[in-house]
Amino acid sequence: MSYTALYRKFRPDNFRDVKGQDHIVTTLTNQIKANRIGHAYLFCGTRGTGKTTVAKILAKAVNCQNPKDGSPCNECEMCKAIQAGTSMNVIEIDAASNNGVDNIREIREEVAYRPTEGNYKVYIIDEVHMLSTGAFNALLKTLEEPPSYVIFILATTEAHKIPITILSRCQRYDFHRITIDTIAARLDELLKAEGVEAEEKAVRYVAKAGDGSMRDALSLLDQCIAFYLGQKLTYDKVLDVLGAVDTEVFSRLLRKVLKGDVTGAIHVLEELIVGGRELTQFVGDFTWYMRNLLLVKTSENPEEAIDVSSENLKLLKEESEMTDVDTLMRYIRIFSDLSNQIRYATQKRVLVEIALIKLCRPAMETNLDSVLDRIRVLEQKIEERPVQQVIVKESKSASADQAEPAAEERKPQMAAPEDLQKIVASWKMIVGQTSGVFKQMLQKAVPKYNSETGAPVLFIEFQDFLGQAYIDNPEAKQELLDIIEAQTGKTVEIQMLMADQHSHMNLSRITVDEAIRENIHMDVIIEDEPHPES
Repeated sequence: MSYTALYRKFRPDNFRDVKGQDHIVTTLTNQIKANRIGHAYLFCGTRGTGKTTVAKILAKAVNCQNPKDGSPCNECEMCKAIQAGTSMNVIEIDAASNNGVDNIREIREEVAYRPTEGNYKVYIIDEVHMLSTGAFNALLKTLEEPPSYVIFILATTEAHKIPITILSRCQRYDFHRITIDTIAARLDELLKAEGVEAEEKAVRYVAKAGDGSMRDALSLLDQCIAFYLGQKLTYDKVLDVLGAVDTEVFSRLLRKVLKGDVTGAIHVLEELIVGGRELTQFVGDFTWYMRNLLLVKTSENPEEAIDVSSENLKLLKEESEMTDVDTLMRYIRIFSDLSNQIRYATQKRVLVEIALIKLCRPAMETNLDSVLDRIRVLEQKIEERPVQQVIVKESKSASADQAEPAAEERKPQMAAPEDLQKIVASWKMIVGQTSGVFKQMLQKAVPKYNSETGAPVLFIEFQDFLGQAYIDNPEAKQELLDIIEAQTGKTVEIQMLMADQHSHMNLSRITVDEAIRENIHMDVIIEDEPHPES
């Protein structure tokens, strides 16, 4: 006897065995019990969610001689004939290959004849959205006023393609994607029935790979069992069959990317390719991995938001602290774009390598999220780089006119005004109230004053080239003035400039006297850190 695929062998034959569609099963069984059966049904939903299965069960139930709680008994002659596909009462039509007006005209002629046995003639039209406009128009009149003994069940994966005139004449039922837990539980049942031993982790991965489709999950399970026939089905074996990648590899790859290690990231990709992993699957899984990281980073209860083991959740929490939301969103955007391109590409490896280089080198892009990622990389380098003492040596040039001036900062001629000292004493608090990139620029900026005139003008010297965008920005200046006034009660003039734009001025750092510190009733944080030259 020939082998029967799992999804056919274990196809439900009553409503009780239908998984994940309780809202539809309950409604249909209640209709059958109360004898309130409609004349036209429209079953919508993604592939493998049970549309055709439920249609066949409904066809049996309305013709069953001894229904049990709204389900067919599967023992009477009518149930057996419909199950075997020999009943003249149930007609299945594939609209993908029978989509013309003539096919629908045949149905219109056939419905005039009563069923020779049973109660109803049931027409199951699969992929009904494939019917031509003429065929829909031909079906319209029959669908509107069918004989009392005729039931139409239309099934489709694309309900938006069906004319509204057809939709309005049907009871519509939307089949949901089946949850991973429901699919995994069903797979466990079938594995026990088949006598196959499998790890729970392996079963859950197959359920997840099914992407909400019970049929897809059963087909993948069938494939895994056949490859390792007679052996225990482990997580690693499932990964081998499906060409998938373990979470540990994603973790290793992400750490390389965050460090900007292009060579390391390409080596990880090389290992995957040599191991026979499928790149399209890898792109989708890595995108999903970063999506989980983003949810862990932003969700208050990540345990409820994502479906992973406690071990993986702990690892995700650890890695989510290594990066920020903007960077993760940039990574997801790049790989989402890649998933659309790689499907039909001939050079898949090249596309994946370019995407990884983009992740490691944000300077390759010019949009806002890449700029923020570049700032993150620069800050990381500044934190990791040890403090270097700069030793300025006298030029050995014979000519005194060509001798370079010493790099030591000259002693200020006049102390900074008291107002400026108070502002600098609470500078950390003032900057902390700003937001976005402006805040990051101010954290690196150095507040200074003109040591020759002693005028109460606060010069803000940006050290990063991105600060150029705020020099002539009146909104940014006003935001800072408002915060300073609210924080210190002082109103000062502000001038923002780049570090290399004040050669004609004698600007010096503002130091805070002890008297000023004592008079300010707030915590003042003074950090000893190297500062750029004035």
